[in-house]
Amino acid sequence: NNMSIGFQINQYQDDFGIGINATSPFFIYQKVAVRLRSNLMFNEHLKNQEATWTPYLNATVGLLGEAGWIGDSIKLYSEGGVIGLFPSETFSSESFEFGGYGLFGFEFYMAPRNNFFIEIGGVGTGARANKMINKPIYSNGLLISAGFRVHL
Repeated sequence: NNMSIGFQINQYQDDFGIGINATSPFFIYQKVAVRLRSNLMFNEHLKNQEATWTPYLNATVGLLGEAGWIGDSIKLYSEGGVIGLFPSETFSSESFEFGGYGLFGFEFYMAPRNNFFIEIGGVGTGARANKMINKPIYSNGLLISAGFRVHL
């Protein structure tokens, strides 16, 4: 029920990322918490007829709800909230994009104060790389994340 901090690697549609997260102490019958995340994402696209990765940032704020436990070491949860993208001027003329996300997750406790986690869900922003040919969408669709958390 304490605050936790962690790091993750993730995939938002076709974009790979790494980031950090912080979770508030649980409240409302010890079943609800607030989670903040920030990720450095990499949009893969063609530049000068070669594939390149261009970095951009995203940030999320969401509510986390504990769904239950499997034994004493696996916690199930769901999470949903808002996401903000800070795209690169290399592929987008927008300075900010807004959307939502939702996911289901599993925390695997190897010790009482730390866990590994796996999450899967979806993200929707409507963001388009409007400076690229065909203006492809990015940070929309499948969301997968895995990482490590430490409870303070």
